[in-house]
Amino acid sequence: MELGTTLTRFIIAQQRKYPGASGDFSGLLAAIATAGKVISHEVNKAGLIDILGYKGKKNIHGEEVQKLDDFTNKVFMRTLSHTGHLVGIASEEMDDIYQIPEEYPKGKYVFLMDPLDGSSNIDVNISIGSIFSIYRRKSQGPLAEMSDFLQAGRHQVCAGYLIYGSSTMLVYTTGYGVHGFTLDPGIGEFLLSHEGIQMPDRGGIYSINESYTSQWSGGIKAYIEHAKGEKKTARYVGSLVADFHRNLLKGGIYIYPGDKKNPNGKLRLLYEAAPLAFIAEQAKGYASDGQTAMMDIVPKSLHQRVPLFIGSAHDVRQAEHYMSKIDNPS
Repeated sequence: MELGTTLTRFIIAQQRKYPGASGDFSGLLAAIATAGKVISHEVNKAGLIDILGYKGKKNIHGEEVQKLDDFTNKVFMRTLSHTGHLVGIASEEMDDIYQIPEEYPKGKYVFLMDPLDGSSNIDVNISIGSIFSIYRRKSQGPLAEMSDFLQAGRHQVCAGYLIYGSSTMLVYTTGYGVHGFTLDPGIGEFLLSHEGIQMPDRGGIYSINESYTSQWSGGIKAYIEHAKGEKKTARYVGSLVADFHRNLLKGGIYIYPGDKKNPNGKLRLLYEAAPLAFIAEQAKGYASDGQTAMMDIVPKSLHQRVPLFIGSAHDVRQAEHYMSKIDNPS
């Protein structure tokens, strides 16, 4: 479609283009975009109002909750709860499932989110983002059940993220390619800026926190030396959305491995790894935990952590090769 097409018009056109698309969650996507606009507005004036800084409590993962973490979580909850498309919500910031209140109509989807990725960068004005995922519910009762959320990534019907940087972008997939929309603050609309995004099969960037080198396995160390030998450039922001977004557009690999201190890594399967894996695969990329395709991993718990290797397909499979050869020889 023509660049500059509004998100609403694009969604309608996509439904007509793919007869198999139900269109049931078009309203849900519109609500996500609305939440993104609200958050973007607040982020852009964060230095002027009292939403930055530590809130004085910790989340389920033992991490300090920033005021903006709490704010973004509440924005998504308020905006999405009454859409009539959801039966439940799970968030990185909440211990358990949130049931849609009885006074609101219930839908056939569940929504999962990392409402604010990159919290450590809030106070230094580095790009942050929101990651989301939508699944069709499996249960039939009036309440959402754990089985609705504990599904492999391949069952996602939609995944995406918002990135709040020099501009605000919404990037999403419903299984028909990856498309990016940039917010025009002058008219308050997300406009098509990147249609049919595809990652190069090989990239020139590797993204990993090298301060943890001493904690890495032999396979990780060997692959990073290989990447340097290929003259890949190190680029690491420390905000997953920002690092992934750059590599999505330019090609490259992002790695957050398990190590001696955190053998299962620190990223969450349901809120971060699986949604971005869906986007990566739809953009001709690939994601895994170093051994298994991320989209095939069936979660065992709501806040399960996994190592993450994601980006250009050749690069990720090359990293898997080093992991297999050195860390898990047959």
